[in-house]
Amino acid sequence: MSRAADVAIVGVGATPYYRRGESEPQTMYELAGKAILAACEDAGLCVKDIDGFAYYSGAGAGYGESMDTASFMETLGIPEVTFTASLTSGGGGSAGSIGLARAAIVAGDADVVVTVMALRQPKERRLGTVFAKAGTTPENSFLQPSGLAGPGHLMSTLARRHMHLYGTRREAFAEIAISTRENAVTRPTALKRTPITLDDYFAARMIADPLCLYDFCLETDGAVAVITTSLDRARDLRQKPVPVVAAAHGGQREWGRAFGWMGMPDEQFASAGHAAVAERLYAKAGVGPADIDVALLYDHFTPMVLMQLEDYGFCGKGEGGAFVESGAIRYKGGSIPVNTHGGQLSEAYIIGMTHIKEGVEQMRGTAVNQVPGAELALVTGGPAAIPTSGLILGRDA
Repeated sequence: MSRAADVAIVGVGATPYYRRGESEPQTMYELAGKAILAACEDAGLCVKDIDGFAYYSGAGAGYGESMDTASFMETLGIPEVTFTASLTSGGGGSAGSIGLARAAIVAGDADVVVTVMALRQPKERRLGTVFAKAGTTPENSFLQPSGLAGPGHLMSTLARRHMHLYGTRREAFAEIAISTRENAVTRPTALKRTPITLDDYFAARMIADPLCLYDFCLETDGAVAVITTSLDRARDLRQKPVPVVAAAHGGQREWGRAFGWMGMPDEQFASAGHAAVAERLYAKAGVGPADIDVALLYDHFTPMVLMQLEDYGFCGKGEGGAFVESGAIRYKGGSIPVNTHGGQLSEAYIIGMTHIKEGVEQMRGTAVNQVPGAELALVTGGPAAIPTSGLILGRDA
C-alpha cells in the first residue's frame, strides 16, 4: 500500500444478535455497553482507557433512541473523555465513523476512540414503516401519498429504474441473496443459516415490486463496538493491529437526501450515491478496485450491493447485473468476494457495523470464511442520504 497508515483498529466486540424485539428486557445502553466491554477485552484494554467516542447516524440508536456519551461514562466508569462527535444521517456514515475516530487521534484530541451502534426494536415499532409514520414535510407530502411507507418501497424505485435503464434482471438480485446466504451458512453468529435456491427466491412473497422477501435485510437487535488507536500503540496490544489505510465520507449534491426525496437525475438515481466517495477513497489509499481482496458492502437491500459494485469500479456503469450473475461476488471462485460474513441480509442488521467487524477479522486472518492472502478490505456505509462512506482496511506488516 502506498499510503502509510497512522491508526489501527485494535478491538471489536458484539452482543449476540437477536430477532426483532427478542433482546428485551435488555436496554439499548445495556446492549451497547456489553459490546464496548467485549471490544476492550478483545484489545486488551481497560474500559477506563477510552477517552473518545466517534458515532454516526447522529448518535442515533435503536429505532428512535439516541446514545449519550455522559451516560456511557456513568455506566462504564470512564473518568474523562477528550473527544465526542458524530457523523450525520443514517447508516451511510458507518464506515466513515472510523475516519472520524482517526481524525481525533491524528489531531491529538483522543488516544483510544470507540465507535458503537446498538439496535433494540420494540415489537410494536419497526423501521419498515418509518416514512408512513413520519411527520408532514415537503418531501413526505410526496412520499406518503405515493405509498412509499418504508425504506423498501423507496429502494424498489431505484431498483426498477436500474432494470429499465440497463436491462438488469431479478436473477442478479437473487444471486446476491443466494451467495450472501451461502456465506452465512458456516458462520455461527448468523441468524439465517439455511441455504436458499433460485426457486426459493422466486417463490418468496413480493414486498415492494421488484423486491421480494430475500431482497430485504433482516430486522434484528444487538450491538457492535470497534476501538481505534494509534498504530504505534496498537502494536503493543493484544491483537494484531488492523491499519486504517483510508476513510472517506460525503457525497454529491445530486444525491442529496437520496431515496428519501427521489430528486436525483438519472445518473445518480439508479446508483448507490457512492461514486464520488469511492474516487476520493481510492486516491487517499493509493489503490484501485483491482487491489481490493474482499468487499463488505452495505446490503440493506440486494440492488444496492449491485449498484455499489458499479460505483466502486468493480464493473462498469450498468454492468452490475451481468457482473453479479457471472458469479464474480462468490466467496469461492469469485473475483471479488462480497459480504463473506453473511451481511445484513443473512447474519444481522446492525446498521453497517457487522461489516467493519468482518473487515477486521479478514485482515487479522481469523474470519470464518477467510479470503486467502487478503491484504485489503473495502467496507462501505449506506447507500443512504449524505453522507455515504467508505473505508479501506489493511493487513499489518
